[in-house]
Amino acid sequence: MTRTILDIHILQNVPPSNMNRDDTGTPKSAYYGGVRRARVSSQAWKRATRKQFAKLLPPEELGVRTKKVVEALAERITARDASLGPTAIALAEETLKTATGSALEPPKRKSKDEDTTALPESKYLMFLSLRQLDALAEIAAKGSAGGDAKALKEHFKDKENKARARSAVDTRHSVDIALFGRMVADSADLNVEAATQVAHALSVHRSDIESDYYTAVDDRSSDNESGASMIGTIDFNSATLYRYAAVDADELQRNLGAGLRDDESPSTPASKAVAAFLEAFITSLPTGKINTFGNHTLPSSVIVKIRDRWPVSFVGAFEEPVPKSDEGGFLRQSCQRLAEYIPDVERQYGIDAGPTWVFRVGKETEALAGLGDNVPLKLLLREVREAVADRLESEA
Repeated sequence: MTRTILDIHILQNVPPSNMNRDDTGTPKSAYYGGVRRARVSSQAWKRATRKQFAKLLPPEELGVRTKKVVEALAERITARDASLGPTAIALAEETLKTATGSALEPPKRKSKDEDTTALPESKYLMFLSLRQLDALAEIAAKGSAGGDAKALKEHFKDKENKARARSAVDTRHSVDIALFGRMVADSADLNVEAATQVAHALSVHRSDIESDYYTAVDDRSSDNESGASMIGTIDFNSATLYRYAAVDADELQRNLGAGLRDDESPSTPASKAVAAFLEAFITSLPTGKINTFGNHTLPSSVIVKIRDRWPVSFVGAFEEPVPKSDEGGFLRQSCQRLAEYIPDVERQYGIDAGPTWVFRVGKETEALAGLGDNVPLKLLLREVREAVADRLESEA
């Protein structure tokens, strides 16, 4: 069976920074090819990508991942019908228990506001789309006979009503749930298989961790008061990173469902989500210590391939760390490595490369020009979206 898999390969220079730190405050790292590399975890970049979605997609196409699901649903219930405000919390709790099978209880942590009663929470982060929350709010409002929590509980004793509540959280998934998946520990049948895989970003070269010693002076200190009022250190590194992600467009379409509007094709939701992920993944950046280092950079090169068998990362091109050039940089030789490695892997494994696009900046990336169609970002997004849509339509 033909598949549609999107491979995304990125080279990105990052100056001194601490985007993703461990429990000691040190930038994360990993050993690869026998040397220590700078590393940014996949979780950090997935969250940065999700945050970027807010700039690219309308709110109704996104979800919320939180333990405070009772509070979130209560807000939607109240927004739907203000008269249900006094019992919205109770209605939300009963509805969520029925829909997800999850235990909800007040958090063990103490509230800073002693006058505020802590609302029930789930024991783990729960991922629900705004459309799912709205569907649950409608069920709660209609089944509660005007806000009666006891009436709602009786309402859910009917198997059809209970099934309708569970169906509400298993349909109309948001783009971020469809891409990154969802686990509901208490109801495995509500789990959503992720359509996207994101690798830990690794530096193509050895990367050492450095420390910045800093001091701060009290603005009201007089000339007779010497010395700093605060002293500290912060660890950082700098790197040329190889980033990789794969999107299974078929799984994405299964998660999102086919487009139902008369003016759109069945592949529209999935192809639109692919383009949104591609743009968000390319332009996002984890924000750890961003105010300290201001390390706002964009990728120097992006290679996008559509495959029909399995995803393929090219991190093997950098198993032997890239040495710095005579001029001191790593990017030019990194591009040369990829330009040689990619055709070799595809030839030896008999992999049909399929459509390939190359988006690049600067003379250092010229070696990549022959790998595919050279396009600017906007054209890349449009052509990838159209190609994915055509393939999904042909597979249907």
